[in-house]
Amino acid sequence: MEQGKQGVMVAKMVPPQNPIEQLQARFKELEAGFRGWLAKQSLPVEAAVVTLTSGAQGAAIGAFMGTLTNDVSSSLPTPPPQAGLNPQAMASFKQAQALAGGPLVQARNFAVMTGVNAGISCVMKRVRGKEDVQSSMVAAFGSGALFSLVSGMAGPNQAANAVTSGLFFALVQGGLFKLGQKFSQPPTEDIYYAKTRSMLNNLGLQSYEKNFKKGLLSDNTLPLLNDSALRDVKIPPGPRLLILDHIQRDPEIKERRG
Repeated sequence: MEQGKQGVMVAKMVPPQNPIEQLQARFKELEAGFRGWLAKQSLPVEAAVVTLTSGAQGAAIGAFMGTLTNDVSSSLPTPPPQAGLNPQAMASFKQAQALAGGPLVQARNFAVMTGVNAGISCVMKRVRGKEDVQSSMVAAFGSGALFSLVSGMAGPNQAANAVTSGLFFALVQGGLFKLGQKFSQPPTEDIYYAKTRSMLNNLGLQSYEKNFKKGLLSDNTLPLLNDSALRDVKIPPGPRLLILDHIQRDPEIKERRG
């Protein structure tokens, strides 16, 4: 009886876990599992999945943005066929319609931009083995060119305008990439964790970077990592399995092991 009372008292003393924190933890777990599964797939499968998921996210954003611009789109008068507008004027009118379209139009436009950009970025990363400004600009060029064609902004000279739009997107993306690099330069000591950070980001486990640093598990220790070392820095079983599996399959780390 006494033990039962003590158990009730202990249960009352332990505060219940925040439901939002539980949801966030569950989401991170699912995200890590999805990224781990995706990393094991072939390039075509990974590129297709990334393109579809990113396109779906872009479509949702575009649909929301379209509800905000719907009134603007409906206020644009459609010129009658007998108006006799020259091709340049008609092209300008279509461009205005494309930028101020309703939810469906904007959902399509944003889906193309985000999906194509993410898909090309995925392919470039797998082929080149890194993410840099060149890969980012290639992805932006592809998404900009296709956006120009799909949205109707290309006008009468579709090929030239698609290339122009692609170049504009690439230049903007390249500038933003360089700007982001400038303002997010890691501290000097973080150069010893560059490979580790990249691995954790690919697996969706970037929140455990601080565990690696606390245990001084730098890039040089990656070929030597085992379950015991990861357990010592308080990394849970699921992420430990993903990390060890990644290390076993990484050709560069395997070469350093040999």
